[in-house]
Amino acid sequence: MARLNVKPTRMELSNLKDRLAISTRGHKLLKDKQDELMRQFIDLIRENNKLRDEVEKELTEAMRAFVVAKSLLNESFIEELFAIPDKSVSLNIEEKNIMSVMVPEMNFSVNEDEKESEMQYGLLNSNSELDDSIDRISNILPKLLKLSEIEKTCQLMADEIEKTRRRVNALEYLKIPQLKETIHYIQMKLEENERASITRIMKVKDMGT
Repeated sequence: MARLNVKPTRMELSNLKDRLAISTRGHKLLKDKQDELMRQFIDLIRENNKLRDEVEKELTEAMRAFVVAKSLLNESFIEELFAIPDKSVSLNIEEKNIMSVMVPEMNFSVNEDEKESEMQYGLLNSNSELDDSIDRISNILPKLLKLSEIEKTCQLMADEIEKTRRRVNALEYLKIPQLKETIHYIQMKLEENERASITRIMKVKDMGT
């Protein structure tokens, strides 16, 4: 480990000791932050995996019902049915702070004026599979939104964990050892100079006697 290029003086020694104390405290704080980020990240990954499995299962069932409905209905009717949405949805994205990481918090709302409205289509052209698929897909929307929120949060936290890890490693394996080695070098130099001064003083005394 290459030591810092500084003059071996007592003032420099004092400055380096202060820097070492600050770096040591900073390393501990960053390590604690890294550990807490990892704990929350692992919890989010578990939640993400569980929710993803639920969403994929429900989407598969909804699409299966839709495919059956489509096979039993006129294709032009289905295209006309979904050409114009009967409801409007507003999406609001805010931010919240998790261990200094700004992550999204998503909320959506159905237009209140149209909340009670339902798709209008003739019963003769419809079937229960179509009703079922529409209901299933509508009910999946909140989970899809939550899944998007969690996955984006995981991505942002993973980036922050990597940045924190690099800073922790830089302090632990580079800066702190470098400071310690430089402090040791200066202390040795000062002791060596002190011994040399004592030796000179003793020689001067001997010459005077």
